[in-house]
Amino acid sequence: MPYFVFNVFPNKKVQEIDSFGAYREARNFARDKRNELTANDEYVVKVIFAGNADEAARLLTTEREARPLGEDA
Repeated sequence: MPYFVFNVFPNKKVQEIDSFGAYREARNFARDKRNELTANDEYVVKVIFAGNADEAARLLTTEREARPLGEDA
């Protein structure tokens, strides 16, 4: 399964940038993209491991359940 790099916007819209077979390549690419961000950019760069781009987009836009109170980190 590949690693996908996405731009994630505040309204939960996602835009696929690229995909990689190895985590290190995806991580370095995402770091470079994050370093290129300016104060005017309204998105964050995320790396996700998924079976395909559609699954990755779904995972990035799905709300996660809040952690129970009192649970240790």
